[in-house]
Amino acid sequence: MLECIVTKFGGSSLANDEQFRKVRSILELEPTRRYLIPSAPGKRYPTDDKVTDLLYSCHALAAAGNTFEDQFVKIRERYLSIAQNLHLKVDIESALDQVHQGIASGNSRDWCASRGEYLCGLLMADYLGWRFVDAADGIVFREDGILDDEETQTRLSALLADGKPSVVPGFYGATKSGEVRTFSRGGSDITGALVSRAVNADVYENWTDVSGFLMADPRIIDGPAEISSITYKELRELSHMGASVLHEDAMFPVHRAGIPTNIRNTNKPYHPGTLISKNAPNEISVPTITGIAGHKGYSVISIEKNMMNSEVGFGRKVLQVLEDAGISFEHMPTGIDSMCVVVASEALAPHREEVLQKLEALVDDSGSVSVNDNMSIIATVGRGMVHNCGTAARLFSAMSRSRINVRMIDQGSSELSIIVGVNDSDFEATIHAIYHEFVG
Repeated sequence: MLECIVTKFGGSSLANDEQFRKVRSILELEPTRRYLIPSAPGKRYPTDDKVTDLLYSCHALAAAGNTFEDQFVKIRERYLSIAQNLHLKVDIESALDQVHQGIASGNSRDWCASRGEYLCGLLMADYLGWRFVDAADGIVFREDGILDDEETQTRLSALLADGKPSVVPGFYGATKSGEVRTFSRGGSDITGALVSRAVNADVYENWTDVSGFLMADPRIIDGPAEISSITYKELRELSHMGASVLHEDAMFPVHRAGIPTNIRNTNKPYHPGTLISKNAPNEISVPTITGIAGHKGYSVISIEKNMMNSEVGFGRKVLQVLEDAGISFEHMPTGIDSMCVVVASEALAPHREEVLQKLEALVDDSGSVSVNDNMSIIATVGRGMVHNCGTAARLFSAMSRSRINVRMIDQGSSELSIIVGVNDSDFEATIHAIYHEFVG
């Protein structure tokens, strides 16, 4: 039996009073759901504004010396509407006035953005009759803006040690000097993971507007199959390649603590969603692949040099050139006298000439350097690959039947994924070919 569940609800799950009611009904279904991490209210309809975007806009207008009243009126109306329709007692008017004053007084961009979650947390704590715990008291950032992981664990554990049902706003924390800092967008996921670790939760439930992960992008595959279970390692691979239901950094705290994460749909509370765990559950039949994801827009830097394999430190020198330009690499296939470095075209563009000149100096007259653009990288991920012979053969046969040229192949030692590089023009066709080969 589960003794402690941490729940995080995204912006769409808290967009209006009707969504607040759904959240409370979900919490009441399971008494061990004792901690709630709210995001700021999201869109109520497609053309609506997210509260966080409105707050960023207010800050930008105020910083430029312009009035932000029109934007702030929208924010005020959102929170007052929720409070009035739910008959809440919290003095949200005064809290809104304080936020308005803070923006007008020139408070930081992070402070302004964080008030969306702060105000939402005040409303939700009042609605549930739970304790409000300000994230600024428990989540600690260093002065350079990096999370202080150990201090955060110490403070959050102490704040929540009594086990009382609590609302902890997502997305932000503070430095030891009290300056509010935020995570990147979607950072409420990270807050939920940190709280889960701090209270040693049995499960971290991340409630959003989708029923977990899909095996492929629904914009490419019509009605892709759902993923019922996935390991953190598989999710890491897919998230890096674009699967974006959960903030990538939210995986690490719960992964290290061995806490499973359950992606759930607020609008379909009885759907089991996707369970993410450290080790795969004991399934009768593990599918060969778990999911497919990819990105367009990569460049391949090809370097040829005679006797490259015997020159100690040559690879390090190549990567140093990229590091000096602030460019990270995705993959690095090598041969005896050649190597290729795959980088994001967008990252390479502003440093292209400088990088090529330095690399050409490394190979001197005994080699050459060239760049090929417009490559896509697609990852086919699955723990079932290890136990199913012929997976690679099936994948490349499917691509061959679709007349897709493979520009790059890479597979890690864990056999968890097969990476292929194709022309950008073949991106969608490749995902179709692989998906229909393994899923149908």
